[in-house]
Amino acid sequence: MPYRAPVSDFRFLMDHVVGFSAVAATDRFAEATPDLADAILGEAGRICEEVLTPLQRAGDAEPARLENGVVRTSPGFDAGYRAIAEGGWIGMAADPDYGGLGLPITFATCINEMIAGACLAIQLNPIMGQGQIEALEHHASDDLKALYLPKLISGEWCGTMNLTEPQAGSDVGALRTKAEPNGDGTYAITGQKIYISWADNDFTENVCHLVLARLPDGVAGTKGISLFMVPKFIPNTDGSPGKRNAMGPVSLEHKMGLHGSPTAVMEYSGATGWLVGPEHGGMAAMFTMMNNARLGVATQGIGVAEAATQAAVAYAMERKQGRAGGSGAIVEHADVRRMLATMKAETFAARAIALACAVAIDLETATGTADASARAALLTPIAKAFGTDIGVEVAGMGMQVHGGMGYIEETGAAQFLRDVRVTTIYEGTNGIQAMDLVGRKMADGGEAAGRLLDEIEAGSEAAKATHPELAEAVWQAAESLRETTEWLVTRAGDDRFAGAVPYLRAFARVLGGHYHLLAARAEGGARERLAAFYIKRLMPEHAALLAHVREGADELLAITPDELAA
Repeated sequence: MPYRAPVSDFRFLMDHVVGFSAVAATDRFAEATPDLADAILGEAGRICEEVLTPLQRAGDAEPARLENGVVRTSPGFDAGYRAIAEGGWIGMAADPDYGGLGLPITFATCINEMIAGACLAIQLNPIMGQGQIEALEHHASDDLKALYLPKLISGEWCGTMNLTEPQAGSDVGALRTKAEPNGDGTYAITGQKIYISWADNDFTENVCHLVLARLPDGVAGTKGISLFMVPKFIPNTDGSPGKRNAMGPVSLEHKMGLHGSPTAVMEYSGATGWLVGPEHGGMAAMFTMMNNARLGVATQGIGVAEAATQAAVAYAMERKQGRAGGSGAIVEHADVRRMLATMKAETFAARAIALACAVAIDLETATGTADASARAALLTPIAKAFGTDIGVEVAGMGMQVHGGMGYIEETGAAQFLRDVRVTTIYEGTNGIQAMDLVGRKMADGGEAAGRLLDEIEAGSEAAKATHPELAEAVWQAAESLRETTEWLVTRAGDDRFAGAVPYLRAFARVLGGHYHLLAARAEGGARERLAAFYIKRLMPEHAALLAHVREGADELLAITPDELAA
C-alpha cells in the first residue's frame, strides 16, 4: 500500500494539542502562519508520497555497496536526495544568513517524520546534515560557517557525525582518535570510527565529517575531547571540492535493516581537519548535534509506526478470513481491531510528544526563557525513547496483523521492523535516554517535570465538564506520576537508575493520555473514541511502571551476575 503523508494530523496537533500558536505569536516565527504550514507540509507530503515512497523497497532489495573506496547508493536514491534538497527541507530551520529558511523546528519535525515514513533509509542522510548545521551554527568559527553552512543547507554537501570507536561504544571518553597540530591552523586526524551513517555517497559533491578526537594535551575522558571538521575533499580557496583527504570508508556493515543507508567503518590516516569550537570543548559541540538528532530519531520511529499502521489497516480491510461479521474482512475481528486501535493510538501519542518537544525548542529559540529551555530538555529523552520504542512495537504489531504474510518480505511488513529496530539503539540507547531523564533532567529537583504535570492536571480539570471519566483518569495518573517523581528526586545512584526506563515510559504514558484528552475535547467523534481507547486501556500501564520505579535497586542488584549466567 502506498504511504499517505499524515498532513491533516500534523495540522490538527499544531492547532489544538501542542500549542504551536505560542510559537507563531513570537516575533522570531511570525511568518509561520497556518497558510504557510499548509503549503510547506502539503508540498513535502506530496514529495514523500510520489518520489520517496518507491525508494523504500528499492533500498532494501538493492543495498548500498562499497566499490574501490566509494559508496554506490541504491537505485533512485540520488533523485530522492535531490528532491529533499531542492525542496529546502534540509535547511528549513537553519540560519537565513547562510541560505536557511529560518522556520520553526516544529515544521522540520513534521517533514522529517514524513520522510521517515516514506523511506527511513534515505531520511538518515538529511537528519545528519541538520544536526551538523546546528552544531556549526553554535560552535564553529565565522570562516568555517561561511564555507560549510551554505553548502550543507543547500544539500550540495552532506554531513555526518563520528563518535563511536570499536573499543569505546557508548563510553565516548575512551576514544583513541588523535589530532596533531599541523602548524598552519589545521590538524592531522588519525584513528578509526565505526557505525557512521551515510559516511559516503555518490550523489553529493562532498561529505563533511564532524569527528571527535583528542589533542596531544587532552586529558583522559570526555573533558579532553575536541571536535574537528574533516571533509572528504579538502575545499579549494573558492569553496569548490579539491583534493581527496586522507580518510574514507574501509567497509560497510551488514545490518539487520536499513540496507539503503550505508553504515561504514571510517579510517582517518593523518586526514586534514579544522577545529570546531574551543580546544577540549568537543563534547559540548557534539551534544548540540546529538540533541538535534535525538528529536530527529524520534521522528524516525514515529514515521515507521505511521507507515506500518497504514499498511496493516489496508491489509486488514481487504483480507477475508474466518467468520467475521460485516465485510468478512479480518478488521471485523475484535483482536485485530484491538491491534489496529493500539497502533493508531500509540502513534498519535508519540507524535504529540515529539511535536510538543519541537514547540518547546522553538519557544526556547524565540524567547530564550528558562522555562522553555527546561521543557525542551525534559521532553527530548522522552520523545526519543518513546517514539522509537513505539516504532518497534507498532511495526511488530503490524506484522502480527498480516499473520503469516507479515513474515514474507514481499508484503513489506517485516522491513518496517527490521529498519526501525536500530533507532532504539543509536543516538544514545533508550536506557541512556532514561538515565538522562532521571539524572540530568531531574537535577532541578523535578521542577520542570512539576510544571508540566501542573499543565496536565489543569487540562484535566478543564475537561471534566465535557469528558469527566477520561479527565479524572488523566488527573489521577498525573498525580501518581507526581508522587513518584517527588520520591525519585530524593534517591541517588542505582536507586534512580534502576527505575529509569519504567519511569520514562510511565511519563510518556501520562503525556499520551493528556494529549489524547486534548484531542477529544477539540474534535470529538473518532478522536474521542481513540482517546477513550488509549486512556482506558493503554494509559493504566503507568501504575505498574511506577510501582517498578519505587522498588529501587536493592532487590535488582541482589541478583548476581553468576545467577544470571546460570
